[in-house]
Amino acid sequence: MRTPLTDATPVATPNEDAATGNTSGYRLDLDGLRGVAIALVAVFHVWFGRVSGGVDVFLTLSGYFFVASLLKHVLATQPATSSWRAAINPWPRFWRLVRRLLPALLLVLAATAALIALIMPTTRWGPLGAELQASALYYQNWHLAFESQDYAAADSANSPMQHLWSMSMQGQFFVLTLLCALALGGLLRALGRRFAYFADPKVVRGVVGASLAVVALGSFAWANHRHGINQPFTYYDTVARLWEPLVGGLLAVWMPRIPLARWMRDVLGIVALGLIVTCGWWIAGVQEYPAAWALVPVGATLVLIWVGSSQTAPADQAPGQASIRSGVSRGLAHPRLVWLGSIAYALYLWHWPLLIFYLAWRYQDDVSWLEGTAILAVSVLLAWLTTRFVEAPLRSGSPKRAPTGSGRSALPDTRGYRRALLAVLLVISVAAGAAAVTWQRDAANATLDTEHLDPRLYPGARAFLDGAPVPKVVAEPSPDVVDMDWPITSYDSIISGWKDPSIKVGYYGDVNAPRTIALVGGSHAEQWITALNDIGKRHHFRVTTYLKVGCALTTEHVFTWFGQKYYQCNDWSRRVMERLAVDKPDVVFTNSTRPVESGDGDYVPKDYEEIFAQFRDRGQRVVAVRDNPWATGQLKPPECLASGRKPSVCGVPRDQAMAPTDPAAKLTGEFPNMSFLDYTDAMCDDEYCPAVVGNILVWHDFHHLSATFVRSLIPAVEADLQRSLRWW
Repeated sequence: MRTPLTDATPVATPNEDAATGNTSGYRLDLDGLRGVAIALVAVFHVWFGRVSGGVDVFLTLSGYFFVASLLKHVLATQPATSSWRAAINPWPRFWRLVRRLLPALLLVLAATAALIALIMPTTRWGPLGAELQASALYYQNWHLAFESQDYAAADSANSPMQHLWSMSMQGQFFVLTLLCALALGGLLRALGRRFAYFADPKVVRGVVGASLAVVALGSFAWANHRHGINQPFTYYDTVARLWEPLVGGLLAVWMPRIPLARWMRDVLGIVALGLIVTCGWWIAGVQEYPAAWALVPVGATLVLIWVGSSQTAPADQAPGQASIRSGVSRGLAHPRLVWLGSIAYALYLWHWPLLIFYLAWRYQDDVSWLEGTAILAVSVLLAWLTTRFVEAPLRSGSPKRAPTGSGRSALPDTRGYRRALLAVLLVISVAAGAAAVTWQRDAANATLDTEHLDPRLYPGARAFLDGAPVPKVVAEPSPDVVDMDWPITSYDSIISGWKDPSIKVGYYGDVNAPRTIALVGGSHAEQWITALNDIGKRHHFRVTTYLKVGCALTTEHVFTWFGQKYYQCNDWSRRVMERLAVDKPDVVFTNSTRPVESGDGDYVPKDYEEIFAQFRDRGQRVVAVRDNPWATGQLKPPECLASGRKPSVCGVPRDQAMAPTDPAAKLTGEFPNMSFLDYTDAMCDDEYCPAVVGNILVWHDFHHLSATFVRSLIPAVEADLQRSLRWW
């Protein structure tokens, strides 16, 4: 599975020497810096699956230019001749943002919706419909943040819209900044009319700068505080990300005036550019951003803005010439980089969905150099066409050319063309929106009813274990609803969540029976409640559950889930072991193995053996079941089936998922208090573990057994418990 997308939207904004408000010297070097950043983003995504640091470059540049534009307007407004509402009128800027951002976004989202229908399995249409909606309404970052906390959704494949989290974050930044600027501008104008002191441009600049600094420091502190608590959520958190564009805004307000020799500017520029180009290799951005390590690319971007500005030019240098005196600035102003920077926004929008759809179409996890080159070439072509014929005409608002030397061509900018373009965008956006709503509605209305399948038609595990005949019928559950086929404990919420330290004890089977089996561990223990609950009712024993998501019983080993250390699991395991010593169930039922992280078989972790030793030393009877195969591949088995592929290629090779023999079998002599169960032969033939066995889907994701398949294992589990426990 590829690394989650991590680079932000390269939104183009007005380009000027923000320190002085001088627009005579167009900063071509900053357009070129955008070109470098988008090249890093695309290349790292396509070939390396790493964070390039482009997120920080784009955020810092966006904050620099956006705050500079607002500040310039504030300083240009005369308090004595205009109302406070004129100090910062958000509507012209808001409308300009809409014209700048929405046309290209809506086009890409409409194309994405069409490709979802053509390429993606139907199992993903509902969740992707929700992401279409979140992306169009600029809350995709929060949608993904909360999805990252959902255990049922945390293993989902990368989305073709995952990259749009950053655009949502920037959109929120722009709107929040506009509203705050309106409020602050009104306050300053009111004070300026009463006290001349507050009408002084230096005072206005100081108040704006101080306000930005306070918010930026608060955001940076929040990012670092939350980094160690919940980094996956913090990664998408707007509050934790705000400091990056805000420090760019601070540079626009307080640009240091320090004349530097040309050689010094060159040295600083080379070091800064080198940090931006290389930081993707030596900073694990997925795990580290947006905390302190993000200072590297952010700081480097600030340095490049500064050394190319008039504020570092020698005192005798003419204004407007500073940006071309530095060697690095001259290099960044190369026409090809400037051109690449001019299509950066559209290129960012296109390259990621093209990559994801290609991988889904080819059932691959990565691309070759040739495939990657082709994807990038198509992305660049689509980006140029989008910029030339969609984005630029609607952004301009009236027939005109871009500034000389900006690298932008003349526009197809007639009124009729713009009207036709708006009509087309409206139609395809409505169609995409209707599809998104329909997919979500269908997913919400889907139902699951497999508790009473005819065992003659749906033998499930008995097909492999007993050689039961398998009639030709449609497999159940449907791939579209199997993701709801969780154990009853999940629906009863009798399993502690990620951040829930409590020990929740559930009661199943014959709840009034004198004998008790305690089901203990994480979700891979939980899935056996389907069998134990049924067997307990018929053979009169109670089943108590001690469960926590992602938390098999452990001693010293700390699990890492979704980029963060799961220390809470160790504390929970310790307290559960103490609780079991008090509750004294007749039998403990738990797992005996885990998959090797490299995907090469399974093994008995050292922590498991230490837990088993504790049970042995206290005289506790234990039944331990070998973990089931974990499927690997670009698609989860249900998604693979929904895409039309055969069950025989939607699973996992047996020798890849499982060791040749049960690794726990060698522990029998050391732990006479334990019985070890192994149902690998119920899920796999000699060579392969298919997605469907006996007309029943084996997995409801890529590593959890469907409750329906576990139900088909009840006869086997019942016989094994009878032999082990002798209770009936």
